[in-house]
Amino acid sequence: MTLRAVFAGTPDFAIPSLEVMLDSDVEVCAVYTQPDRPAGRGRKLRASPIKELARRHALTLRQPADLDTEAPYLSTLNIDLMVVVAYGLILPRAVLATPRLGCINVHASLLPRWRGAAPIQRAIEAGDARTGVTLMQMDEGLDTGPVLATADTLINECENSGSLHNRLATLGAQALRDLLAQLHRTPVIGTPQAATGACYARQLTRAETWLDWQSPAEVLERRIRAFNPWPLARSRLGDMDYLIRRARAKPSCTRADPGMVLRAQDGLIQVQTANGALELLELQRPGGKALDTRAFLHGRPIKPGSIFTTPEADHAQR
Repeated sequence: MTLRAVFAGTPDFAIPSLEVMLDSDVEVCAVYTQPDRPAGRGRKLRASPIKELARRHALTLRQPADLDTEAPYLSTLNIDLMVVVAYGLILPRAVLATPRLGCINVHASLLPRWRGAAPIQRAIEAGDARTGVTLMQMDEGLDTGPVLATADTLINECENSGSLHNRLATLGAQALRDLLAQLHRTPVIGTPQAATGACYARQLTRAETWLDWQSPAEVLERRIRAFNPWPLARSRLGDMDYLIRRARAKPSCTRADPGMVLRAQDGLIQVQTANGALELLELQRPGGKALDTRAFLHGRPIKPGSIFTTPEADHAQR
């Protein structure tokens, strides 16, 4: 029996899952994605990656600002399933109740850990050793529904949120392929999430990207990895802001003040923290190119003894 399904998703993360549905024995009756948004320096309207993929396959496309009035339309499609991947809009109760087999979400964490908007970044920032994807039967709560399937993976030591995002997008699509094959044979019963271990992955903000040099070096290293490629960790030196894209925590026995540049030569910038030193490996001036430290210092010398700081107004917003 061919399953009739609707897909809802918006960013790149959702693309592998939609491609799996298009390559499987599933009839994709419609695709939902968020409305076009202004983007780039010209602030021109830009279609989402899922909209572009749907257009290439000539799929029925819908882009409502919310789903409050979509249940009647969905009812006319007689769908078995709705698959939701990083869609970004809340599904009302009437929509959740429309598909015969309910709504399934592909979520980028091992629930109940990291419910919410930024599970990939928060897992790296927290120093988690493992993460993964959860396929969940959606309910009215925030990522609280029964678990249908999981797939886990190690977080590599130097991994940033960009590389982990790509691996989890693929992992989620593979898990979805397996689940769809099961659903062709028999309904899948979900398992309630664990009662303990839940935490919230709040949305990223630019204000929190300023590095607090009163933190240990290993904490700052994780934050830099978590915020790469967006919104990027940053710090101020004199009257110039610097984006810090890669760094490495190292032991330090000095008594220098946190934020002080200990060394800036031979392709190495070493900055004191509350515990240990942070070696800056790749930097960028806003609007400029990302450069490794050796290339960066060649054109922009930094003096040992100078101090990286956190703007007080921005730091107070965190």
